[in-house]
Amino acid sequence: MDLIPAPRHLKVFHGDLGPWSFRLRPDTRIAAADGAQGVARWLRAELSAATGFTFDACTPEQGRLGTQTIHLEFDPELRATAGREAYGLSVNDYGAFLRGGGRPGLFYAAQTLRQMFDPRIYRRAPLPGTDWVLPSVQVEDAPRFGWRGVLLDVARHFLPKADVLRFLDLMAAHKLNVLHLHLTDDQGWRVEIRRHPRLTEVGAWRERSMVGYRSGGRRDDRPHGGYYTQDDLHEIVAYAAKRHITVVPEIDLPGHAQAALAAYPELGNTDVVDTAALGVWTDWGVNPNVLNVSDATLRFFEGVLEEVLEIFPSEFVHLGGDECPKDQWRASPAAQARMAELGLADEDALQSWFIGHFDRWLADRGRRLIGWDEILEGGLAPGAAVSSWRGYEGGIAAARAGHDVVMCPEQHVYLDHRQAPGEDEPVPVGYVRTLEDVYRFEPVPPELDGAAAARVIGTQANLWTEFMTSARDIDYRAFPRLAAFAEVAWSDLPREPGARDWTGFERRMAAHYPRLDALGVEYRPPGGPHPWQRRPGVAGRPTEGP
Repeated sequence: MDLIPAPRHLKVFHGDLGPWSFRLRPDTRIAAADGAQGVARWLRAELSAATGFTFDACTPEQGRLGTQTIHLEFDPELRATAGREAYGLSVNDYGAFLRGGGRPGLFYAAQTLRQMFDPRIYRRAPLPGTDWVLPSVQVEDAPRFGWRGVLLDVARHFLPKADVLRFLDLMAAHKLNVLHLHLTDDQGWRVEIRRHPRLTEVGAWRERSMVGYRSGGRRDDRPHGGYYTQDDLHEIVAYAAKRHITVVPEIDLPGHAQAALAAYPELGNTDVVDTAALGVWTDWGVNPNVLNVSDATLRFFEGVLEEVLEIFPSEFVHLGGDECPKDQWRASPAAQARMAELGLADEDALQSWFIGHFDRWLADRGRRLIGWDEILEGGLAPGAAVSSWRGYEGGIAAARAGHDVVMCPEQHVYLDHRQAPGEDEPVPVGYVRTLEDVYRFEPVPPELDGAAAARVIGTQANLWTEFMTSARDIDYRAFPRLAAFAEVAWSDLPREPGARDWTGFERRMAAHYPRLDALGVEYRPPGGPHPWQRRPGVAGRPTEGP
């Protein structure tokens, strides 16, 4: 049935006179068990928009008395054997029957049901001449990983709230369940912090931006900025929760902090740098300006995180910890005195102490720290999890040491990287990673034994937006590769990438492109970019590699 991600088990049934079928009609109803009303409301809204039918509600008892009903119910046995995200789906000429191990599983069953219809089911208004018919099928399914994530960098280029909500819908359609929202960096601070208003008054905009990579020497002198109010973020979190997506915030520290330094210069290493002269950074790359390690700076960011925790109920909070140059700490008498006071051997240990402070602070509040794999340097905080981005190595080391790991190696699943060689790719960055390359990505390295492999709690694709200025650019970089990644994260594929059925996936993608069209996704066509998707003359930063 050309489903993406592929379910574990699917069977199509036939009667004596051909395939049995179920057809949506104006009198089709939705019967929801207690606790399933939220999924029923979502499904009714989506199906009604495309078909024009009302899908009246009825009780489960009423639904069992007639035909033309979509049934939503929970299955305790399924939950016990396969978890809350597992689901079952069966369709026959009496109706459609959706079972979930929990609300998430029921929601995924509804997503699969929607995908079985004509792609026009994804339209926001009825189109003439569509027959909403399904063959008789049975599906049993459950995800491989509990963390099926996407990082969306809204710090480098701000993405308006409406576009974030749309992106959540696209994630949900592919059964992805973690949005890692990168909210702060050198180039912008995007979250309102009421006790520190200058973080957005000053830190939320920059005077200009690089256009492409610095080697091209091009600048856009148009000011860029924006931020989310706390109400905006509460809305995003609630909208995501209805789609069974967890939003994990990232507040990057102690590096990638120049937007905060521009707003509050006292946070920087003032004994070696005139931080009062710093503005929000207008370049891309690794910035030498980092936070100082004073008690006042710790208290400042504790205050920031207190407000962040009020907005985001996620178990994990991402604190970055990556690409933190140590030169200013080496030159700073204050930093060196802090190291001596703490008995630390070097600046790597100083960063480890800094991250460890917030690991304990978060743990005291029932949360967990996750950071990029640089947090391994100098010793890893006991409760921390690791996002392994510089390859598999950091994740392997963390998993063997008993830490949870999210695999997101840049060589495989950085979707800002170019999709093909050649000059037609807009702002060609990083490695060539085709749709097939992403489909063959395996999150769990074969050298991990069973106990360490179990520490790989999931995988994540990352979208860094230095070279993506709008939702259209994000669409182009993300899709169709995010569909392949979603199957890697969800489906029970062969662990050996070479054993995967790329030909079958490519065939199913041919049916998936019309769904993306109906959703309004401006993806990269298989034959190469449209003329308006190209950026001729804008320099990139291609990387040669395997």
